[in-house]
Amino acid sequence: MKNLPKFTALALLVALTGALYSEAGFAAPNYEEIEKRKNAKTKLMGERVGKKVSKAFELYNEDKLDEAIAAFREIDPSDEFDKATVNRFLAQFYAQKENYEEAVKYTRLSVAPDVLNFNDQAQMMKLLGDLSRATEKYQDAINAYEAWMDFTGESDAKVYASIAQAYYELKQYRKVIEPADKAIALSEEPNKPYYMFKIGAYIELKQYKEAVKVQETVVKLFPEDSKAWIQLASFYMQVENFSSALTSLQVAYKRGDFERENHYKLLANLYSLVEAPWKAAVIQEKEIKAGNIERNKSTVTAIASYFHQSKHLADAAKYYEEAAKFDNDADLYRKAGNLLLQDQQYSAAVVRLNKALELGTDKKGSCYADLAEAYYYQDKFKLAYDAILKAQEDPSTRRFARSWASYIKQKAERRGVSL
Repeated sequence: MKNLPKFTALALLVALTGALYSEAGFAAPNYEEIEKRKNAKTKLMGERVGKKVSKAFELYNEDKLDEAIAAFREIDPSDEFDKATVNRFLAQFYAQKENYEEAVKYTRLSVAPDVLNFNDQAQMMKLLGDLSRATEKYQDAINAYEAWMDFTGESDAKVYASIAQAYYELKQYRKVIEPADKAIALSEEPNKPYYMFKIGAYIELKQYKEAVKVQETVVKLFPEDSKAWIQLASFYMQVENFSSALTSLQVAYKRGDFERENHYKLLANLYSLVEAPWKAAVIQEKEIKAGNIERNKSTVTAIASYFHQSKHLADAAKYYEEAAKFDNDADLYRKAGNLLLQDQQYSAAVVRLNKALELGTDKKGSCYADLAEAYYYQDKFKLAYDAILKAQEDPSTRRFARSWASYIKQKAERRGVSL
């Protein structure tokens, strides 16, 4: 019989820590009744039905599955046990054909009378859960799995995991946690998807601190997982623990776990967030040169911004100018000019500021004021005065420009320069 389809695990991970919820409400089995069932006399099919079943199985063994199904459907037993047994085989054959609707129908028919031998009844009850899950009847699946546990008295990690998944699909996220924890506790070896159910539920519940705790366990249990440290960093960011997020990403970076451009960009951004902007600039610059981050206006502007924050003015100006060249961005040329002015590179500042004005910067007043200062410190008083007069035309810089105009004029007069 073919395996039932595998189910896609939820896309996040988790750990043993985390609150237990009792909403799932698993019943305590009646072990005395279970022992009676197990020790009951084994039932056998009647001779007439048994012969028909044997002939139908001959077709099955010849790989004639459709013919075998047809033969089983022609059997019309009168005995309740025989009828349940025939329905059991039909359910299994339809499941093998992946005709799950029919498989569910015959599974229910086989289970409902509760006349099968203990192991067969248990097997079909569990199959009903699997088939219900395969047909997205998640509440039916939960009911079937809980009935199986009550009937057998068994605790099975895979069954609890299936219940956890079913609750997740039903968006009953609080009820995911308890069966997921039970699945984890019953597993001989750590099983990552079980943790994924938990963390998926915590994220849906916006309980990010719980998700962090679980993911911290995941990175310990599954050290080979190339995504675990990156995911842990993202969860730390959700709770605004940027320092821990950075530490996690540093581990992933050193391990060579980065697969996307965004991972490298995020690492640089985190350095900036923890007030290490120079390191952010160096990482961004390095990875652009290595080809791991695309060189475009946005990524180059980011380098400039990081150098700017770290007060490496010349480097910042260089990258602002490079970013400006992508589409002749007047404001970035203005920023480059302003930083070169602060760095006392006056001639270079003049070139960038004039370029910004040529391209039509929206901040003409500031640009002319910076240009006037750059000319002034080169003793080019006439050009400085002309620039500061134009700065007066902008309301945002008018007051400052007027005071500077008087100062430049006085300085020029003392130097004997006619304006």
